[in-house]
Amino acid sequence: MFSLTQTSARQREIIEVVLSNGWDYMKGLLTGKKDEDPNIPTPEVLRNILVELGPFYVKLGQILSTRPDILPPNYIKALTALQANVPPVSWEAIERLLSQELGQPIESVFSKINQQPIAAGSIGQIHRATLTTGEEVAIKVQRPGIDKIVEQDISLIKGVAELVSLTDFGENYDIVELADEFSQAIKAELDFTKEADYTDKIRNNLSESRWFDTEQLVIPKVYWEVTSEKILVLEWLHGKPILEADLSIPESTKSIEIRKQEITTLLFRAFFQQLYLDGFFHADPHPGNIFYLDNGKIAIIDCGMVGKLDPRTQQILTELLLAIFDLDAQGCTQLTIELSQGGKAESLERLRNDYEQILRKYYDLSLSQFNFSEVVYEILQIARKNKLKVPGNLGLYAKCLANLEGAARQFNPQINLFDEIKPLMTDLFRRQLIGDTPLQTSLRTVLDLKSIYLKTPRQVDILLDRLSSETLQWNLRLKELEPLRRSVDSSANRLSFSIVLGSLIMGAAIISTGSSTQQLSLISTVLFAAASLLGVWLIISILRSGRLK
Repeated sequence: MFSLTQTSARQREIIEVVLSNGWDYMKGLLTGKKDEDPNIPTPEVLRNILVELGPFYVKLGQILSTRPDILPPNYIKALTALQANVPPVSWEAIERLLSQELGQPIESVFSKINQQPIAAGSIGQIHRATLTTGEEVAIKVQRPGIDKIVEQDISLIKGVAELVSLTDFGENYDIVELADEFSQAIKAELDFTKEADYTDKIRNNLSESRWFDTEQLVIPKVYWEVTSEKILVLEWLHGKPILEADLSIPESTKSIEIRKQEITTLLFRAFFQQLYLDGFFHADPHPGNIFYLDNGKIAIIDCGMVGKLDPRTQQILTELLLAIFDLDAQGCTQLTIELSQGGKAESLERLRNDYEQILRKYYDLSLSQFNFSEVVYEILQIARKNKLKVPGNLGLYAKCLANLEGAARQFNPQINLFDEIKPLMTDLFRRQLIGDTPLQTSLRTVLDLKSIYLKTPRQVDILLDRLSSETLQWNLRLKELEPLRRSVDSSANRLSFSIVLGSLIMGAAIISTGSSTQQLSLISTVLFAAASLLGVWLIISILRSGRLK
């Protein structure tokens, strides 16, 4: 078992940071206090703790922001914009790492590298460079030594998780499993070849679409020949973040408002294709990751955080989309149960009432005012409140929608979300009904109908046979049946005792009236005594039950 009393400098540092920020619950843990309803630090305190603890914990906070099924909305909001306040690594350290990873002199690969990073994050920093072939690139370089820090802090996180798991709070949220999930997610971010794979996959998926002009969307190219676990080399894109860009196009008659609407529609369609068709999506489309290029095209960058959805989940989420816009609490209830792992709620009525309550506040709003991502977050919160365990990838799904909707509203305040989604929903439901290949879907439907047709007569025959042979069994579970059964059993037992009691009295009377020997007289006396005892016991039993009347 991990112990917080171990004397490593890192452990002492973590304890000091946590306690200096006034987390009373942690103080309680250290002093052995058991608190069934722990005082989780406020969003601001939690954010400060993570920033002070360093890059690993900042990254942990960013991952936590993708889990609205665990944290309330105010925590998600505080952690979403969490950025590491870390200084850039010196060029000398970056140069040594580049030489080691490339296995050759830097000059043989890059003709020019800007030694000043254009951005520095918790895991790596980015430099602008030019290949010897003349192509401009962005080099993402891992912070030297970050892998060792991550390994050390992961062991500490798992130790703390084991400690917290001993409390009621830890048991309710399966803290150990969550710690394992977060550890795996952070380790994956240390391998830049995974991000390169993700980038290629998203670019390939979006290279074809019937929803938008693929020529207007750019995903940076990966230079695999100079990419490794600690170096990622991408095509340099000339442009600015979408909220900082000048949208005017020379020699164009389009107004900026029309241009904004075109870009908004393009982004929604590109991301909805990723979510509902491809099942593989960029999970962090905040405004800094969406660029307006100098040539008028739109670029999506930083594909390190992605989510995956299987076809069944995609279908349920498509139906949930419609249920939300219809403000259908019953539909949301059923679909949430289908999404959950285990599919059991403590109370279906309470779950439906919770959905009624959150949807009611949208009844008087126009669709242009509808905040779709907020509803999705609230749905996941209600699932957590009702002890429904939803898949972790739904947190990334909700984060993607929230970032996309937030960026779109900042960029184009006049956006009507329903107008953007409505034509896509129509196509999604059509695809669910007939698929991309109508012939193949029709053949599959015919085979399903054939299977039903062949099985039905046999099933009916079995049903009739069991009815006629009295072997048909029904498995029923009625919630209030057990108390009723006990009551019937008790009444039957009393009736039986009453019959036995009457029989004893009658037998004793018959024997006593006709007895001429001492032995028969003794038997009569014993029977009367037994009848008297049973009679007294029966009267006491009825009186104690409180059901004399």
